[in-house]
Amino acid sequence: MNKRKPGTAPRTTRRGRPARNTQPAGPEPKAGSGAFALAAECTVADASSLKSGLAKLLADTDPVTVDISCVQRIDTAGLQLIAAFMLARESQGRQVQWKGAAPAIVTAARLLGLSTLLKLPAAAETAP
Repeated sequence: MNKRKPGTAPRTTRRGRPARNTQPAGPEPKAGSGAFALAAECTVADASSLKSGLAKLLADTDPVTVDISCVQRIDTAGLQLIAAFMLARESQGRQVQWKGAAPAIVTAARLLGLSTLLKLPAAAETAP
Protein backbone atom coordinates (compact mmCIF):
# COMPACT_ATOMS: atom_id res chain seq x y z
CA MET A 1 0.00 0.00 0.00
CA ASN A 2 1.36 3.45 -0.96
CA LYS A 3 4.48 1.82 -2.43
CA ARG A 4 5.69 3.69 -5.48
CA LYS A 5 8.30 2.68 -8.00
CA PRO A 6 10.88 5.22 -9.15
CA GLY A 7 9.65 7.23 -12.10
CA THR A 8 5.96 7.05 -11.20
CA ALA A 9 3.61 9.99 -10.71
CA PRO A 10 4.78 12.75 -8.33
CA ARG A 11 3.62 12.78 -4.72
CA THR A 12 0.48 14.68 -3.89
CA THR A 13 -1.14 15.94 -0.73
CA ARG A 14 -4.29 14.38 0.69
CA ARG A 15 -6.27 16.97 -1.26
CA GLY A 16 -4.67 15.91 -4.53
CA ARG A 17 -2.40 18.92 -4.86
CA PRO A 18 1.26 18.45 -5.81
CA ALA A 19 3.47 18.21 -2.73
CA ARG A 20 5.97 21.04 -2.31
CA ASN A 21 9.66 20.13 -2.50
CA THR A 22 8.74 16.64 -3.61
CA GLN A 23 11.25 14.14 -2.25
CA PRO A 24 11.45 10.37 -2.64
CA ALA A 25 9.08 8.42 -0.41
CA GLY A 26 11.84 7.39 1.97
CA PRO A 27 14.64 9.23 3.69
CA GLU A 28 17.85 9.87 1.85
CA PRO A 29 21.01 8.63 3.45
CA LYS A 30 23.78 10.92 2.30
CA ALA A 31 27.08 9.52 1.13
CA GLY A 32 29.82 9.76 3.66
CA SER A 33 29.85 9.59 7.39
CA GLY A 34 26.79 9.90 9.57
CA ALA A 35 24.67 12.29 7.50
CA PHE A 36 20.99 11.58 6.95
CA ALA A 37 18.26 13.66 5.28
CA LEU A 38 14.62 13.15 6.13
CA ALA A 39 12.09 13.20 3.30
CA ALA A 40 9.40 15.87 2.91
CA GLU A 41 6.84 13.51 4.46
CA CYS A 42 7.61 11.29 7.46
CA THR A 43 4.37 9.43 7.93
CA VAL A 44 3.20 5.92 8.71
CA ALA A 45 3.27 5.21 4.97
CA ASP A 46 7.01 5.93 4.95
CA ALA A 47 7.81 4.39 8.35
CA SER A 48 9.51 1.28 7.00
CA SER A 49 12.06 3.19 4.93
CA LEU A 50 12.61 5.72 7.72
CA LYS A 51 13.25 2.92 10.22
CA SER A 52 15.72 1.12 7.96
CA GLY A 53 17.57 4.35 7.19
CA LEU A 54 17.91 5.32 10.84
CA ALA A 55 18.83 1.77 11.87
CA LYS A 56 21.88 1.91 9.60
CA LEU A 57 23.18 4.83 11.66
CA LEU A 58 22.77 3.26 15.10
CA ALA A 59 26.21 1.63 15.05
CA ASP A 60 27.99 4.77 13.80
CA THR A 61 30.35 5.88 16.57
CA ASP A 62 30.74 9.41 15.19
CA PRO A 63 28.06 12.05 15.75
CA VAL A 64 25.17 11.67 13.28
CA THR A 65 23.73 14.73 11.54
CA VAL A 66 20.03 14.55 10.65
CA ASP A 67 18.91 17.09 8.05
CA ILE A 68 15.29 18.04 8.77
CA SER A 69 15.09 21.03 6.42
CA CYS A 70 12.86 19.28 3.84
CA VAL A 71 10.27 17.95 6.30
CA GLN A 72 6.86 19.44 5.65
CA ARG A 73 4.68 16.80 7.26
CA ILE A 74 5.28 14.34 10.07
CA ASP A 75 2.88 12.17 12.02
CA THR A 76 3.09 10.29 15.29
CA ALA A 77 4.67 7.24 13.65
CA GLY A 78 7.47 9.34 12.16
CA LEU A 79 8.14 11.11 15.45
CA GLN A 80 8.07 7.82 17.32
CA LEU A 81 10.80 6.39 15.07
CA ILE A 82 12.93 9.51 15.45
CA ALA A 83 12.44 9.47 19.23
CA ALA A 84 13.40 5.77 19.42
CA PHE A 85 16.50 6.53 17.33
CA MET A 86 17.44 9.37 19.69
CA LEU A 87 16.97 7.16 22.77
CA ALA A 88 19.05 4.36 21.25
CA ARG A 89 21.88 6.73 20.31
CA GLU A 90 21.75 8.40 23.71
CA SER A 91 21.86 5.07 25.56
CA GLN A 92 25.07 4.26 23.66
CA GLY A 93 26.56 7.64 24.54
CA ARG A 94 26.44 8.79 20.91
CA GLN A 95 25.36 12.19 19.63
CA VAL A 96 22.73 13.28 17.13
CA GLN A 97 22.98 16.76 15.61
CA TRP A 98 20.18 18.56 13.76
CA LYS A 99 20.62 20.44 10.51
CA GLY A 100 18.02 22.85 9.16
CA ALA A 101 14.64 23.93 10.44
CA ALA A 102 11.31 22.13 10.27
CA PRO A 103 8.35 23.85 11.91
CA ALA A 104 6.29 20.69 11.33
CA ILE A 105 8.63 18.64 13.55
CA VAL A 106 8.89 21.33 16.23
CA THR A 107 5.11 21.71 16.44
CA ALA A 108 4.42 17.96 16.47
CA ALA A 109 7.15 17.32 19.07
CA ARG A 110 5.75 20.03 21.33
CA LEU A 111 2.20 18.64 21.03
CA LEU A 112 3.40 15.13 21.90
CA GLY A 113 5.72 16.24 24.69
CA LEU A 114 8.87 15.11 22.86
CA SER A 115 10.68 18.45 22.59
CA THR A 116 13.06 17.74 25.47
CA LEU A 117 13.82 14.20 24.30
CA LEU A 118 14.49 15.25 20.69
CA LYS A 119 16.63 18.24 21.73
CA LEU A 120 15.54 20.18 18.68
CA PRO A 121 17.41 23.43 18.08
CA ALA A 122 15.68 26.73 18.79
CA ALA A 123 14.15 28.46 15.77
CA ALA A 124 16.80 31.18 15.81
CA GLU A 125 19.61 28.62 15.59
CA THR A 126 18.12 26.82 12.58
CA ALA A 127 17.46 29.86 10.41
CA PRO A 128 19.34 29.55 7.08
